Amino acid sequence: MSFSSLPFLVFILLFFPLYFGTKGRVRTWVCLLSSYVFYGWWDWRFLSLIIFSTVMDWWFGLWLSYLDRPEETRRSWENGSPVLQQFGDVTQWVAGIGLKPKSVLLLSMAMNLGFLGFFKYFNFFADGLAALVSSLGMTPSWTTLNIILPVGISFYTFQSMSYTIDVYRKEIPWEPSLLKFATFIALFPQLVAGPIVRAADFLHQMNEDKRFNWLRWHSGMGRVLWGFFKKIAIADSLAPFVEQCFQAPETFGSMHLLLGVVFYSFQIYCDFSGYSDIAIGLARMMGYDFPENFRTPYFSRSFSEFWTRWHISLSSWLRDYLYIPLGGNRGGKWATYRNNMLTMLLGGLWHGANIAFIFWGFLHGLYLILQRTIAPVWRHLVSTLRLPGMLSGGLEMATVYALTLLAWVYFRSGSVGLAGGDSFGTANAVLSGVFSGEGFHFGAVINKFQVIKGMFLIGILLTVEISNIWFHWNQLQVERPWVRVGLFSILAWLLAFLGSFGANTFIYFQF
Repeated sequence: MSFSSLPFLVFILLFFPLYFGTKGRVRTWVCLLSSYVFYGWWDWRFLSLIIFSTVMDWWFGLWLSYLDRPEETRRSWENGSPVLQQFGDVTQWVAGIGLKPKSVLLLSMAMNLGFLGFFKYFNFFADGLAALVSSLGMTPSWTTLNIILPVGISFYTFQSMSYTIDVYRKEIPWEPSLLKFATFIALFPQLVAGPIVRAADFLHQMNEDKRFNWLRWHSGMGRVLWGFFKKIAIADSLAPFVEQCFQAPETFGSMHLLLGVVFYSFQIYCDFSGYSDIAIGLARMMGYDFPENFRTPYFSRSFSEFWTRWHISLSSWLRDYLYIPLGGNRGGKWATYRNNMLTMLLGGLWHGANIAFIFWGFLHGLYLILQRTIAPVWRHLVSTLRLPGMLSGGLEMATVYALTLLAWVYFRSGSVGLAGGDSFGTANAVLSGVFSGEGFHFGAVINKFQVIKGMFLIGILLTVEISNIWFHWNQLQVERPWVRVGLFSILAWLLAFLGSFGANTFIYFQF
């Protein structure tokens, strides 16, 4: 079920009365069952996978907590816990095997990554092996399975993995309630495309019933409307122009393709951050706080800053559970470079089984390495030439954005590869057309109305994001009703007149 679909409107109108009309375990069951309806709307068969993954990681958390206790205290712990009294024989059996907590954690990670790898990468490696065998003059005799990627598997797998890792690190306690844990994993606002919510940030919020609060309702509604505007009015309006550029780049001039690349950078930003805004807003209306996932990333002055502003829940997950365990920046210059590159390569691989995604990760890893190398030289140059802060900052933003555009070409082409196309061929054709200089004038641009509309919408976005630095629009509309009425009315009219209601799905559903 997509946020931008009619069934979701019906779903949410039924959900909120049930949610605020119940309390305690009944409300938790309402959240869980509603979330399963939301997720199963695409394909009910996917529910078996998320339920199995949930129960599996809940058990791993139990085993980690049990094995980590001294043997003499385990029995008293069991006697004081109704849950453990039910499963005491199982936990004792696990303890009798002789597994250590680290072994249990590795088993948990292997199973989670095994499921994720099978569904996301089986076809990629099977097709690659078939191509290799064919190149040697042999005919592969097996049939490649057509693996359908369960929606949101990357997000809820990382979410449940962070729980078991944090339990192992003793940063959070084991969650005794399977019902609460299952609701945490499946809660519908963030289930399909994030943000990736960690147990340490969320489970404690479920310890008390959330009362209906008008201030949170208004704040959440404002966030939801802004998210719909970014998705339906901006991202979906830019999508047709971007699609034609990447479908047949050889037919367009340099200016047309450059606009297509720029439009894609705003399409994916508004599409993904729009989803995050809707998810955060819905959670706020329910009484929960989700972490921010985007903070004006295209205003970044460095790539390390960019990754603290773009898809924050994923980049911080990779930092805390991959980059820092690898050694972070503690092992010297070359070890830091290696860790940067490995983290970004795996970040690219997380997005899908396509070499273009891996190359996108490679480019960002290279950017982070070059940044560390060039930054001292740049600072010395700025100091020597006495460049004004606004000028040097503007040059840094422009450089980061331009190199980000280059990487986005390969990322967008990776989506072509997922559909069976030549991702690298598409990316190279687009870049060749951009740098050819042929038709580098507005007169050579086709579909000028789409371009003007797109530039107007991007202008609205940038105006709001820049002015938000001073006005804090969402907070202002909560405090002043006349501002709220005005902003909500403007967003509603803009959605009605400028929105593209072609039922375009969210880009990150494929990941």
